[in-house]
Amino acid sequence: MARIAFHLEIADGKRDAYRAKHENVPDALEAAYLESDAGLETYSVFEKDGHVFGFMEVEDPDVIQEVMEGSEAQAEWAEEMAGITLESDDSWMDEVYRMV
Repeated sequence: MARIAFHLEIADGKRDAYRAKHENVPDALEAAYLESDAGLETYSVFEKDGHVFGFMEVEDPDVIQEVMEGSEAQAEWAEEMAGITLESDDSWMDEVYRMV
């Protein structure tokens, strides 16, 4: 099982909007992840002071990244989040330590 993570930043003054959007994540977006062949086991999103940290445990990280980059549901979600999160060329993080 692979563990992957990403970091995003919320635009100034948009924290409440970000949290409100996550109260009703579209079913189609969740289905795009859950019904992919990635073997998604866990997907959590954390936020503090405008910094967003997403964490996933998946069988195939390449597939989940393809869903994030290419699914119609993700594209629609990105439109909803436009102006709320800041643009980032590469938000994926490297794991530097794990306690087993």
